[in-house]
Amino acid sequence: MSPPTPPTPAPNASTDTRSTVTLLAVAAFFSGAALRICDSLLPRLARDFDISPGQAGQVVIGFSVAYGGMQLVFGPLGDRYGKTRLMCIAMFGCAAGSAASALAPGFGSLVGARIAWGMAAAGIIPLAMAWIGDNVPYEQRQATLARFLTGTLSGMTAGQLAGGLFADSVPGWRGAFLTLAVGFTCVGSLLVARVRHAPVPARADGSAHPAFVAQLVAVLRVPWARAVLVSVGAEGIFLLGPMSYLPAYLQHRHGVALSTASALLALYAVGGLVYAITARRIVAALGERRMAFAGGVLMGSCFLLLWLSPVWIAAAPIALCLGFGTYLFHNTLQTHATQMAPAMRGTSVALFAFCLFSGQALGVSVSGWTIDHLGFVPMLIAAGLVLPLAGWGFATALHRRALAAHTA
Repeated sequence: MSPPTPPTPAPNASTDTRSTVTLLAVAAFFSGAALRICDSLLPRLARDFDISPGQAGQVVIGFSVAYGGMQLVFGPLGDRYGKTRLMCIAMFGCAAGSAASALAPGFGSLVGARIAWGMAAAGIIPLAMAWIGDNVPYEQRQATLARFLTGTLSGMTAGQLAGGLFADSVPGWRGAFLTLAVGFTCVGSLLVARVRHAPVPARADGSAHPAFVAQLVAVLRVPWARAVLVSVGAEGIFLLGPMSYLPAYLQHRHGVALSTASALLALYAVGGLVYAITARRIVAALGERRMAFAGGVLMGSCFLLLWLSPVWIAAAPIALCLGFGTYLFHNTLQTHATQMAPAMRGTSVALFAFCLFSGQALGVSVSGWTIDHLGFVPMLIAAGLVLPLAGWGFATALHRRALAAHTA
C-alpha cells in the first residue's frame, strides 16, 4: 500500500503549515488503513480460527474500544505537551501493535494485540484534526479538513482493498498487518525528524493547564458540545458498526469472493474523496444544515438499497454514494468538533473521536450478535432507518443554534 499524494491546506496557510499537513495526511493514510483493514479479513479470521464471523468481529471491537478510550488520554496530553509530539509516539506504537498482531499465535493474543494497536492509533487522526484547528482559521477549516480527509480516505480504500486481497492470498492477515507495521515505522521516522525541535504550543487563553478530568468536564458542560457528541455517537453505532460486516454480507448474499467484495466497498472511500475534492463548493451551495440532513438521508438509503439490490455489482455505486453521504454529515460534525472548546481543542476532538469509536464498538457488538442470531437484514434495516433521523436531528440542532445566535 503506497500513500497518496497528500493534500495542501487552505491558501492562506504558511509553508510550514502546508508541509506539516502533508505529513499528517500521510500518517492519516496508514491510520485509515488500520481502521478498515480487518473488515475484509473477518471471514478469513473466522475460517483460520474456526469461529463465527460475529466472534471474529472482536478484532474490530477491541480496536475500537481501545481507540475510543485512549482519546481521553491523548486529547488532554496533546493540549499540554504538543499534538505533533504525541503523534510521533502514537505512530511507533502503531508499528509495534501491528507487528504484534501479525505475530499473534492465537485468536486471543491477536485480539490483545489489536487492543494495544487501537490504544496507539488513538493519537493520530484526532490530534491531527486538532492541530489543524489550532493552525487554520475557522472559515477555511471545513475545506482544509476535507482535504486532510483525502489521506484518511485513501488509506481506508487501500486498507479495504488490501484486506480482501490478503484474505484470499497465502500471507493472509499476517501479511496485511506486517505491511502496515513497515508503513507506520517509515512515516513515524519522518514525523520525528520534522517535529523534533518544534516548540510546545501555548494555550490559546494563556492560562495554566487544567487538571485532566477538569478538561473533559469543561467540554461536556458546553450544550452544543453535547449535541455534536450525541450525533457522532449515533453515527458510530449505526454506520461504522454495520459497515464492518458489509464484505461478509456481500459474500453471503451474492457469493462473491472477499477480494471482489472489498473492491466494491472500497468505493465508499472514493465517494468520500469526491466530497473532499468538491467540499468548498458544496459548503457554499448547501450550507451545513442541508449537508447534515442530506448526508443522513443518503446514508440510510444506501443501506436499504444494499438489502433490496438483487445483483452484486450494484454494491459499487451504492458504496460510492454511501461514502459521499457519510462525509456530507461527518465533516460537518467534525468541523464543529474543532470549535466546541477552542482553548482545549485537543480534548474536544478527543471526546468527539471517543464517542465515534465507542459507538462503533457498540455497533459492531450489536451487529455481530444480530448477524449470528437473526441474519444480516435487521442490521441493514436499522441503519437505513436511524441514519436519516440522525441527519435530521443534527440539522435541526444547527437551525436552532443559528436562530439563537441571531436573536441573542
